[in-house]
Amino acid sequence: MTTQTTPRPDTIVRANAARDTWNVLTRELKPVARDPFTLIFSLLQPLVFLGLFAPLLIGQSGQPAGETLQWFVPGVLVMIVLFGTGATGSNLQYEMMTGSHERTLVAPLARSSLLVGRALKEIAPIVIQALIIVLIAWPFGFTINVPGLIIGLALLAVFGVGLGALSYSLALATKDREWLFWGVQQTLIFPLLILSGMLLPLDEGPAWMRVVSAFNPVNWVVQAERALLAGDLGDITVLWGWMAALILAAIGLIVGVRSIRRSS
Repeated sequence: MTTQTTPRPDTIVRANAARDTWNVLTRELKPVARDPFTLIFSLLQPLVFLGLFAPLLIGQSGQPAGETLQWFVPGVLVMIVLFGTGATGSNLQYEMMTGSHERTLVAPLARSSLLVGRALKEIAPIVIQALIIVLIAWPFGFTINVPGLIIGLALLAVFGVGLGALSYSLALATKDREWLFWGVQQTLIFPLLILSGMLLPLDEGPAWMRVVSAFNPVNWVVQAERALLAGDLGDITVLWGWMAALILAAIGLIVGVRSIRRSS
């Protein structure tokens, strides 16, 4: 006589949550696949910095273009994540204003999957846009270290998931007040950008800027990307960059899941 083992409730819950997350992820990726122009349009700002700011930096540094691009391009890749995923909450805010978000809440989905699926959706655009920037910089002297690039893309993906989750949390908190979302987003984004050494080195900056940058997670991700794309996979900054990205991802997902559960 054989006995059937009944799956544990927590196992069933995890399986359902994984299935719901996948369903949300595929749903969110469909508009991107149908309209890839949005990916190209979001590249305009990084391309402007790469095309107009990089030559000025090369002229001021006095170093070969390849060396300057090796320092500058990793910062542009992080910039893609910072500006791209930092603004994704506006999509959720639009859904709330049009009522489609409320219809999603009625669906038999785990509330956490609504946030996690949306956050994971940011990985594909990040990887595609980062590869485009790297390929554009390559003919001008930028050296591609393949293992470092792969690890660097994974780091950007983790960082983007955390930042995207926080952006969705901000959208849930501001609801239909679009002006408040953009006000908070812009107020936070630009100090994080400047105090990360993304565009200009902070070595010669005021002491207070160097101290503040040490607590800026974006700074550590930028430094890690520079080490990875240069092939210095064992550099200590890589470890600090991964720690910063993982902590940000954990905080973003925890805050985001709690926010979406409170909103339902």
